[in-house]
Amino acid sequence: MMKHFIFLFATILLFNTSTGFSQSTEAFFNEADMFFKTYVSNGKVDYKSIEKNPEKLNRLLDQAAKISVSTSEEKNYQAFWINTYNLAVIKGIVDNYPIESPLDKDGFFERIKYNLGGTSLTLNDIENKKLRANFDEPRFHFVLVCGAKGCPPIIAKAYKPSKLEEQLQKQTVKALNNPSFIKVSENEVAISEIFKWYKEDFVKNGQTEIDFLNHFRKEKIPSNFKVSYYPYNWQLNQK
Repeated sequence: MMKHFIFLFATILLFNTSTGFSQSTEAFFNEADMFFKTYVSNGKVDYKSIEKNPEKLNRLLDQAAKISVSTSEEKNYQAFWINTYNLAVIKGIVDNYPIESPLDKDGFFERIKYNLGGTSLTLNDIENKKLRANFDEPRFHFVLVCGAKGCPPIIAKAYKPSKLEEQLQKQTVKALNNPSFIKVSENEVAISEIFKWYKEDFVKNGQTEIDFLNHFRKEKIPSNFKVSYYPYNWQLNQK
């Protein structure tokens, strides 16, 4: 009888261990989805309302602190870190609200640490060590939102593993066909400083920045156009 009980307990424990990973991330994605739908609209964040009632945000980040993700489950891993980056940016702004720019807080990206995915790390760590270091995916730059108007707009939903490819593509196409983000004029194209800061992500395998843009643009840019970078707008992306 005791042996049967031990076997049954071990079986249940093994089942919970093997399935708990996906269940915990699924719950996180669903709650994050509700959070973004509540506080984001038209690419802007309602920081004022979140600052007045931060419980939902804090609960999400507490949840994210206990989740473990593996690069072997690529889409799950990427979706988790994209969402946690965007949530941590909001947390950093809310903790220092009111501010007019994330840069108003010294060390906003490179020194302030968050407990996420079982480790303590900065926003730059998430972007560069968790995502860029593990995947050759330049589309990350169009879904990671730094809290400023110069960023591609934040969406009013969570990124989810089952939809991630579609979401990455949609946001990249949207950004690179936006005339305010990619400014085409006679014989010249002015592009975000994102392309200067992370140039190596966009010019791999011999392609130029224009080649990269044209992969996603409806109206192609002539290859002989001059490329320039317009100043980044660090004003808060506030609703």
